Parts: sequence; structure tokens; C-alpha cells
Amino acid sequence: MSSETPPPDADAAMAFPTGPMPPLNTGMTVDETWAEMRKHPLFMTELDMENEAVEALQALAFEGTPLENGLNFKDQGNECFRERRWADAKEFYAKGVALLAGQEARRRKHTAPSPQETDDPAEVARERTLLEQLYGNRAACNLELRNYRACTLDCAGALRLNPANVKALYRSARALLAVGRVDEAADACRRGLDVDPASVALKATAEEIEKKARETKARMEKEKREAEQARHRAALLRTAIRARGIRVRSTGKPPDMEDAKVQLVPDPSDPQSTLSFPTLLLYPVDFESDFVKAFNETETLDEHFAYIFPLPWDKAGVYTAAAVECYMETVAGGLIKVGRRVPLLKVLGGGSVEVVDELVKIFVVPKGKAEGWVRDFKAKRAEEMGKK
Repeated sequence: MSSETPPPDADAAMAFPTGPMPPLNTGMTVDETWAEMRKHPLFMTELDMENEAVEALQALAFEGTPLENGLNFKDQGNECFRERRWADAKEFYAKGVALLAGQEARRRKHTAPSPQETDDPAEVARERTLLEQLYGNRAACNLELRNYRACTLDCAGALRLNPANVKALYRSARALLAVGRVDEAADACRRGLDVDPASVALKATAEEIEKKARETKARMEKEKREAEQARHRAALLRTAIRARGIRVRSTGKPPDMEDAKVQLVPDPSDPQSTLSFPTLLLYPVDFESDFVKAFNETETLDEHFAYIFPLPWDKAGVYTAAAVECYMETVAGGLIKVGRRVPLLKVLGGGSVEVVDELVKIFVVPKGKAEGWVRDFKAKRAEEMGKK
């Protein structure tokens, strides 16, 4: 790893100014600007009230003043940052933030300073400048570590102290863009360019944001079109089923049929298309089955038997198109015989059967066993009805 990576508060390669920040081009004071900026979601954070843990860290016994200790933590963090040890650098910056943010919390509570602390205005100003840098440096680490929310919170901490901190605005934009918050990223980038219109890094980020915004808009428009098309197709399908007099019912527990479903073919958007149904062929006397993914309303059982028979497990060869009888269960719980040469629509449109959970079920029984199977089926159904 390179040992020449600059610390994040001296990042000349980012084309950020290294001297005092110019004022925002808003015509407002810093306090007025900050009050306005806090209306934006990026800056509406918990930073107004520091966590109790921050004050606990502040109370640790360090030698030297808070400013001296804060500078020491910053230097150690910068050393780690140069070595690209982002997590270690973040921890040092965090200790400095805790120490100096604790001083801010103490002053808000109007607590008297200890012998090592001070409320001298010049010293307080230096502490706040250092705290701003530490927030920004920790934000840089969090950005490298892809801790994007933490990055935006640190940037908000820096901007709370200096609304014209270009680096904080830049890193906010990068973090927000990374998590798809494009509008907020654009706002942060725009604010940065208001301060430094010549920033190469911000200009490049602005271009990325514009590209992302275009892509997001295109995706949303596509999703909207697809949703509208899906609604149109669903309405058309319902109309087609209703027009044919086909009874359907949902149990709320549909079987797993992968992508098989009732649909209009060949074009789901064309009312002239025909209906196709997933169909389960059950061989109840042998406890076997076949799944037909698309049984068109115009097709017959014989057309499907032509490629299904002979069955690989039917060693006796009793299953042939001419040697079987086919049945469907009726709405009343009985059975209706299905002709092998009758189009599926004629069977489904008669009103005596129903399609449950988008699946047609047809029983296929060898003729020699059909009478006994039908008798057993009816007896079982009668027993079930009696129990109810």
C-alpha cells in the first residue's frame, strides 16, 4: 500500500481549497445559512444532542488540554489514513470527536470547565475548527469503508460547524449517491459548487448524479409502463375467463408451478388470443401424475396423449388413448366424464367444473378399473361430506 496517501484534511488532489472557506453565495450569515440547511434531510440528524457515551469518553483522564489531545488523535489518525488503514484511522478520529464534542456538550449545559478545560473564546474557536476537521476526516474513512450513513452524519457534524465545508458537501454527495438518494446527493453537490464552482471533484460528481438521475427516471418510467401493461393484461385475462363462462377459485395456497399460469396466448395483450391452462394429469390407481404446462382451450386430451403415452412406468401397457377414461371433479364434489376428443374449453365452460388456483386437474383411469375407482371416489367424498 502507498505510504503517501494524504490525510483527508489536506486532500489537494481533490481540488478542494486548503485555506479558509469562502462564504456561501447566499447573502445570509453563517447562522442563517445553517438554519436554512438544517431543513434539508441530510442535516436533520441527532447531532443537536450528543449521546451520553460521548460525554463519558470526554471524561476520560487525558494529559493535556482537550485541544492538545484532539490534535494528537488527529495526527495518529492521519498517519493511519496515509497507510490506508481506514478502520484504525476512524477510531483515532472518533476519539478526538468524542473529546471535543464533549466539550461542546459541556458548554451547552453551562458546566464549569475543569483545570484542563477552557472557555476562552480563541481556544473554543480552535477546538471547533479541529472538531470540524475530525468530523470530516472520519467521514472520509467511513466513505472508504462504505459506511454511507455514518459518512453523512459525520459530514453533517462538520457542516454544523461550518456550512461552507466543501469536502463535507462532496463526501455527503458521494455517500448519498452510493445509496441511491439521488435528489439529496444533487442538493449536497449543488451546495458545494455554490461555494467552489471550480471544484473538479464536485463537477465530476455532479455529472455522475445527472447520469444516475437519468437512469433512475428511465427505470421508473419502464417500471410504470410494465405495471400498467400487467394491469391491462390481468384485466383482459379476467374478462376472457368470464366471457367463456369458466369458473375459477383461489384457495390462497397455490401450488408451486414455477412460471406456469393461466394466460392468453400467443399475445397476452390481444383479446383475440386463446386461453392456455396449466394441467395436472392424475393417474390415481397408480399414484402417478404428469404436468402439462400449457393446455390450450382449443386442444383435446388425445392431442396430449399422443406425446405422453406410452408412460415410462406403465410396464403392462394399460395406458393408451383408447384404453383410458378421463374425469374431472365437479363443483358439487362429484365427477364428470371428459371426452378425449372434446376441446378443453367445452369442458371448462359448462359451469359444472372449476379451475382451482389456476390449475386444471384431470383424472386418467384404465377402463377396466374405472368403475371401481369412480365408486370408491364417490364413497370417499360422501364420507368427507358427512364429517362436515
